[in-house]
Amino acid sequence: MVHEKYFEMLKRQETLLGRKNERDAAFYNGIYDRYVYPVLTREHIPLTWQYDLSKESNPYFMERLGINAVMNSGAIYLNGKYYLVARIEGNDRKSFFGVAESDNGVDGFRFWDYPILLDDTCPEETNVYDMRLTQHEDGYIYGVFCSESKDRTVNDLSAAVAAAGIVRTKDLKHWERLDNLVTLRSPQQRNVVLHPEFVDGQYAFYTRPMDDFIDTGSGGGVGFGLCDDITHAVVDMEKMTSLRKYHTITEAKNGAGAVPIKTDLGWIHIAHGVRNTAAGLRYVIYAFATALDDPSKVIAEPSGLLIGPRGGERVGDVSNVVFTNGAIVNEKEEVFIYYASADTRLHVATTTMDKLKDYVFNTPSDPGRSVECVAQRCKLIEKNLELLQK
Repeated sequence: MVHEKYFEMLKRQETLLGRKNERDAAFYNGIYDRYVYPVLTREHIPLTWQYDLSKESNPYFMERLGINAVMNSGAIYLNGKYYLVARIEGNDRKSFFGVAESDNGVDGFRFWDYPILLDDTCPEETNVYDMRLTQHEDGYIYGVFCSESKDRTVNDLSAAVAAAGIVRTKDLKHWERLDNLVTLRSPQQRNVVLHPEFVDGQYAFYTRPMDDFIDTGSGGGVGFGLCDDITHAVVDMEKMTSLRKYHTITEAKNGAGAVPIKTDLGWIHIAHGVRNTAAGLRYVIYAFATALDDPSKVIAEPSGLLIGPRGGERVGDVSNVVFTNGAIVNEKEEVFIYYASADTRLHVATTTMDKLKDYVFNTPSDPGRSVECVAQRCKLIEKNLELLQK
């Protein structure tokens, strides 16, 4: 017999799932719109994933396999629908992936009946998270994610090793696990993104070279490398694209986010940057562009952040953080940027391709010094005051 509490909770969840999202009328910057409600939270997870519904075996209707957070999500647009492959963290701290589907991309997301069960090909792997979804010109949809294992070279229970796991699919239901990415000159990798097109006839990866699981060490920013065989991907050389810079939003580290968006002006990248503060690391989202004929060459980099945590977004498991690993452009050239806040919940910001290109290619870059930044701002003020006097 199904416990009566299930139907009570299901009714409450259906109200949440059917709630319409609203643009945040109090926010304006001309670049994108924010929304009042997150698109995915732990409350969106199917009750069947968490509770034993049987009144006989679970008389008190206790949560048996709890969910702590829903966050960093890959995103893809297929056949007029919006799909998120979200990172779901259980109360046990293990993360896994689940597919959520929506008709409009801003609300109504519902998870499929089951989470994704990956092929168990890496016995040393303990945790997986932050999948990027690339619809590649070879006909496959690739998922590139962080594969985390215990670092057994040191006597520290928190020490880990990060690698880039790779899977591929054609329907988001049947996933083939490929070999993890090997980068010969970087001991560890996180935040790896597969470029959607071949470059010089090869598969191209945006990487983040790391010496250590937490610290980038000698890693100078977002890397770029090529490989011949995606099923046994090996990158020999990594050249740097968007660099870490002193006293900027990328000072501590930075990494690729969403899969690059192709435009007539160049490839637009929506990435994340990290700086240190007295309260700990602060993660924000920024944008840059690379050349169409050389996707490793940065040709535009607007000053500062694109999205930073605001209000309640600052509070959660890891406060003062926003992070993206998924964006969608539909046939109307509407852009949906999916970002998590505080490693707790998932939001969306929407814009258009015209606005995003305007922002990336016409926003001035950071001159690097306070005195030059003030001079840059004074020129803008002077131009505006002259205009107002006409």
